Amino acid sequence: MERANYTAPAINVIENEKAYEVEIAAPGLTKGDFKIQLDGEGNLCIDMEKKAENKEEKKHGRFLRREFSYEKFQQSLMLPDDVDVEKIDAKMENGVLNIRLPKLEIVEKPAVQRQIEIQ
Repeated sequence: MERANYTAPAINVIENEKAYEVEIAAPGLTKGDFKIQLDGEGNLCIDMEKKAENKEEKKHGRFLRREFSYEKFQQSLMLPDDVDVEKIDAKMENGVLNIRLPKLEIVEKPAVQRQIEIQ
C-alpha cells in the first residue's frame, strides 16, 4: 500500500543587528534532501523532497510487504531589501537547517563640502 506524507516543518525567523536567521526543523533529513535558491523576484525558495522504500520479505511463505514514503515541502520567503544576497549561506546541524541572511553593511559617507564655481 502506498502512502504520501505531507509535513510542514516548523520555521523560525530571527532578526539581529547583522543578519536574519531562518531555522527549519528537519529531523531525519540530510542536506541532500534540500534545495535552496533565489528566484528572479528576490524570494528565497526552499524545497525539500525525500523518498524512501522499505521492503520486507518472509523467507518461509509468501508474505511480502513494501512500504513507500514520500515527503515534500516547499516554502518561499520574500527577502527584505537589506539582505546581502551574495553572502547568504546555509548549514545542516542536529536536525535543523540554518539559513543565514546577512544584512547589507551600511557605510556612512562623510558629508561632502565643496565650493561650486559660477561660470
